[in-house]
Amino acid sequence: MSSPLSVSTGQHSDKGRKPVNQDFHGLLVPGDHQLRSKGIAVAIADGISSSNVSQIASESAVAGFLSDYYSTPESWSVKQSAQRVLRASNAWLHAQTRQSRYRYDQDRGYVCTLSVLIVKSATAHLFHVGDARIYRMQGQSLEQLTTDHRVWLSADDSCLNRAMGLSQQVDIDYLTVPVWPGDTFILATDGLYEHLPERTITGTIKTAGNDLDSAARQLIAKAVANGSDDNLTVQIVRVDSVPASQSSKEITQQARELPFAPDLVPGQVLDGYRIVRSIHASSRSHVYLAVDEASNQQVALKVPATDLQNDPMGLEHFATEQWVAQRINSPHVVRAFAPERQRSCLHLATAYVQGTSLRQWLLDHPKPELETVRQLVEQIARGLRAFHRLEMVHQDLKPENILIDEQGTVVLIDFGATRIAGLQELHEHQEPHWPRGAALYSAPESFLGESTGWQADQFSLGVITYQLLTGQLPYGTRIPGIRNQRQLRQLNYHPARLHRDTLPEWVDQALARALHPEPHKRYPALSEFLFDLRQPNPLWQKQHRPPLIERHPVVFWQGLSALLLFALMLSFAYRP
Repeated sequence: MSSPLSVSTGQHSDKGRKPVNQDFHGLLVPGDHQLRSKGIAVAIADGISSSNVSQIASESAVAGFLSDYYSTPESWSVKQSAQRVLRASNAWLHAQTRQSRYRYDQDRGYVCTLSVLIVKSATAHLFHVGDARIYRMQGQSLEQLTTDHRVWLSADDSCLNRAMGLSQQVDIDYLTVPVWPGDTFILATDGLYEHLPERTITGTIKTAGNDLDSAARQLIAKAVANGSDDNLTVQIVRVDSVPASQSSKEITQQARELPFAPDLVPGQVLDGYRIVRSIHASSRSHVYLAVDEASNQQVALKVPATDLQNDPMGLEHFATEQWVAQRINSPHVVRAFAPERQRSCLHLATAYVQGTSLRQWLLDHPKPELETVRQLVEQIARGLRAFHRLEMVHQDLKPENILIDEQGTVVLIDFGATRIAGLQELHEHQEPHWPRGAALYSAPESFLGESTGWQADQFSLGVITYQLLTGQLPYGTRIPGIRNQRQLRQLNYHPARLHRDTLPEWVDQALARALHPEPHKRYPALSEFLFDLRQPNPLWQKQHRPPLIERHPVVFWQGLSALLLFALMLSFAYRP
């Protein structure tokens, strides 16, 4: 059993020789699952002396961050969560200034510095705007981890060039550092660090031992004695223990605690679900049509195959699917059914989709209309965007995992291969040197062992779109054989028009971009791919502008006639 993340803390703030304390600080150590999924957050803010409302900005920035950060989705990475909250806070502070009597004098508005330390698992994440500082103390060494956003106008005069609320947009410094037990982080405002040498800071903390509150008070007292005339705030965070890196532990822990389901037969009742019939069976799982006896609703009940008892990776896939299904809410993603219900064994119940798979639909519609394909692809993309908004990558998009119900609504299923940014941070995770999804639909970078982003889902969607239009694969079967960059560069896209000559050339160009072997050369957003499937890209139109005789034949012949008339008149004018 690995030890959980734990810290010892001490903090203190004082107005010093000023009438008002414009500093504000806060620290939150959550309990239960949020300690693992979100970590420990520490924040410090410093108001600017030229403003009479800067203390409000400091308090709002710190309190707002500590509240809102823990309200972001668990699937989000620390960077995504913190930056979203910080940018929203900055916009609110700037709006407050714009709506106040200080709208034309920002130095008197709702402006402050803000530095945030988040310790999650064995990593410290730093976010910084302004000139409050974050240090790391290891033994007797003190390392400044942040850069002061301050411009010196003279030897004695300076001003902030970056702060919260100063402008509508904010540039946030971001840094990650590994954490070991015994590491000590110090957050301090300039009223303290400008008046204490580093050896005094480290010596005071070391002498105080485990009484870090006492160390914080002593540091402030020494800074005041050394002549500090500003507000003073210091926070000390000592890391006592960090969780050991155990791959997939967080997501599979509950799955490991539950027994495997017994063999199910029609009529049998399992945890309130009455089995009707088998829908699908494989070496990894069995899916049954069942009826929930409490509501009389049909559900799809999925249980892992007994072979997974000795397959940790397969068990992880099953547990991931349950975790994802409980957190995504989209009409194009299958929903978990009664996720709060207690289970006696390992299973996943989802809403039952009455319809057919896209694989079967392809067999039934070998030559679909372009507009029909567009409508299907747009629905698939909506489902994928529900994943991407939560910083998840499906990673196993293929026709078998796409259902079309009786009303024509597309629904994505099977999330066992999903990559979840927030959970990736819980341990040192090495990406496998093979794709987690179907090889023929996986992006080339997944075969190189590279970390896959949402662009990998775009590639898979491009393959499916290509296959819907042509019945073929854009690179044949070459992609699963990719093992190095040279082979990647040798991939050649087979134009879809070779298989379907009625397809507009600009649609083929859109497919080629979505299916580019290098992820950074694909579309920057799925919406742009969908847009280009419906109308020519402006760049394509510029490159393929038809000649004037095709665009305006009457104008062309009129112009040509005018030129000939002009030439004829010139010939008469110069005739001897």
